[in-house]
Amino acid sequence: MKVKLGDVCDFINGGAWSEKEYTRSGIPVLKVTNCKSFGFQLDEIDYLPESALNKYKKNILRNDDVIIATVGSHPNLLESAAGRSYVVNDLVSGFLLNQNAVCVRTKDNDILDQTYLGYFVQNRDFIHYIQNRGKGSANQMRIAITAIKEYQFNIPDICKQKAVAKILKVFDRLIVNNQKQIKLLEEAAQRIYKEWFVDLRFPGHENTEIENGMPNTWKTIQAMELCKITIGKTPPRSESYWFTDKGGIPWVSISDMNDAVFLFNTKEQLTGEAIKRNSVKVVPRGTILLSFKLTVGRVAIAEKKMATNEAIAHFYVDDTIREYLFCYLSNFNFDVLGSTSSISKAINSKIVKSMPIVLPDNETLTKFHDKVKSLFLKIENCQKNIYMLSEARDRLLPKLMSGEIEV
Repeated sequence: MKVKLGDVCDFINGGAWSEKEYTRSGIPVLKVTNCKSFGFQLDEIDYLPESALNKYKKNILRNDDVIIATVGSHPNLLESAAGRSYVVNDLVSGFLLNQNAVCVRTKDNDILDQTYLGYFVQNRDFIHYIQNRGKGSANQMRIAITAIKEYQFNIPDICKQKAVAKILKVFDRLIVNNQKQIKLLEEAAQRIYKEWFVDLRFPGHENTEIENGMPNTWKTIQAMELCKITIGKTPPRSESYWFTDKGGIPWVSISDMNDAVFLFNTKEQLTGEAIKRNSVKVVPRGTILLSFKLTVGRVAIAEKKMATNEAIAHFYVDDTIREYLFCYLSNFNFDVLGSTSSISKAINSKIVKSMPIVLPDNETLTKFHDKVKSLFLKIENCQKNIYMLSEARDRLLPKLMSGEIEV
């Protein structure tokens, strides 16, 4: 049976609130800027007062609701593209949806299963359809909700919908389980770091003299004294053939650096010719990457050979200090490196190379490495699992939706 999406789904516009309506606590608001390729990023959340709940109750998100960004950039910019979609989970259930997005909810679960709908909107055919109807410039595209409602598709019988959703849900449950495990492992590693190097309760602290707030066996040095540091580079975009979707060297932009400890894959890759002709640095596995422009302070460990753009610095480190430096940079207050508001947008490479690093003595560093290396290894393995599960799910999804694979 062929139907229009608007005939089987309700479309609920995100609310429009002014800055003066926001408060420091209350009902959290989800904006499209909180929606990233890796999920929901909730570092910066606005709130509306509890008293507004009844007035805006239609904008409250429920588990399994589908969110579609109706305003954004060109489809090539995956992190901000108009038309990208997300499924509400426990992280954002109960939030209010802000403007520039629409919530899509099935009218009747016996006709269109809500879980199936969540996978359906991730299908390439649907994404291409709505993104091709975007109007405006590459930096500011808008997709009319009426255009989304007009999408026509063959709706399978409800038993088949539930069977497809059940198969894909298995992958997502395993992904979530690995994500939860990563969170616990990261918290454990950071807890040990803070106990040892912030609270100064490291092994042997009872017999260590403290001078000026720091053990007398430790020292503060510049980052470039600790390790070699290089900066990435972007080949001219006019030479588009230097960029490839597969088969090249992963090329990291800040949008690739999410909350993950290890960086496995990137949205773009560079050809060998691009690397050679533009003298782009290729860093080895285990290099620590630090963003220092636009978004300052994102940290990740390269899981394989990679190149980056010019907004990312590369710290080449030995095995024994990798975990310590990762934790140190993750907890560093980058505001101390400048005295103007521009610090929130960028610091230059000279500042990065000369930034202060508190360096404990070798014995303490070695003990810390021995203590947390297994945690980092487990995090890396969990991330590998997520990567493989996501790849398998994304390959399977269009085949299930098209009926190429019968259920």
